[in-house]
Amino acid sequence: MNTPIAITLGVFIIGGLCLDAFYYDWDYTLFLLKKFAEFLEWIAFWR
Repeated sequence: MNTPIAITLGVFIIGGLCLDAFYYDWDYTLFLLKKFAEFLEWIAFWR
């Protein structure tokens, strides 16, 4: 991954987090984190 792609990806991620924080009060980020935690538990079960 070269530098321009990394910077662009970082800007999109930070922009998405800011959008979620200001407009949706962290609802979507918390939802995704909870689903990711459930997914990790499921993966650990199959390990």
